[in-house]
Amino acid sequence: MAVKIITDSTSDIPPEMAKNMGITVIPLTVSFGNEHFLDNVTLKPDEFYRRLSLSGIYPHTTQPSPAVFKENYEKLMPQADGILVINISSKLSGTYQSALSAVTMLENISCPIEIIDSQTVSLALGLLAIKANDLAKSGKTLGEIKEAITQSLPDAQPVMFFDTLTYLHKGGRIGRAQSMIGSLLSVKPLLTVRDGVVTPLTRVRSLQAGMDQLYNFAAQHSTLEYVGIGYATSTTDALKLKERLAPLFPPEKIYLTQVGPVVGTYTGPNTLCINIIGKS
Repeated sequence: MAVKIITDSTSDIPPEMAKNMGITVIPLTVSFGNEHFLDNVTLKPDEFYRRLSLSGIYPHTTQPSPAVFKENYEKLMPQADGILVINISSKLSGTYQSALSAVTMLENISCPIEIIDSQTVSLALGLLAIKANDLAKSGKTLGEIKEAITQSLPDAQPVMFFDTLTYLHKGGRIGRAQSMIGSLLSVKPLLTVRDGVVTPLTRVRSLQAGMDQLYNFAAQHSTLEYVGIGYATSTTDALKLKERLAPLFPPEKIYLTQVGPVVGTYTGPNTLCINIIGKS
């Protein structure tokens, strides 16, 4: 048996990829009015962005209940030496708290369970889960994996190009980027997550300039361990960025995933994001 890895759907690891890797992804819920969907399970990204563009209803999101985590713990424990759970920043969602609460609900704990607040979101979170899974497959113990991932938290960073801050503002997750509201008439913001909170980096006037910034962010790192690109609606832009990153990191090792409905609720369409685990 080996250590099993659990993350949540804000990691933007697609279901098929998660299945192939053996990572358990617990979905959050996205709702349009009284219609409720499991993130990237009963509502896929393309349909979500279509609804987001056409519907007059602004979606809202809900964290998984402790009972959902408990059910997954009970399913995995018989086949695991340990379980490591890596969740979205606790400053952006209550998912981490649900994961913690679920442990106290278990009657019989047959293997140790450790839970990490990633202090990040989207594919930066996903890369942490992928790294943990790689370590588990290499035979590392739960303690060794937890230590390695904890040490990697400061190195796991997303940088996101936003076409607009409207969705982030409406969703109440704007954090330190609040200072940009009102000054973004013809410019596009680039944001990151620091200390678990959405934080502004800079602003640009075009997508091309934004892609330059995403590339420069990766290029400033002396070591790149994992790289991923997240996109909302434009595969073309994501592939262009992947090709451009080729001198820095092997393209075949760059993960390319679509930003899911829950994260997309706050980013909106036309978002492009680079995610890394690396050192400057």
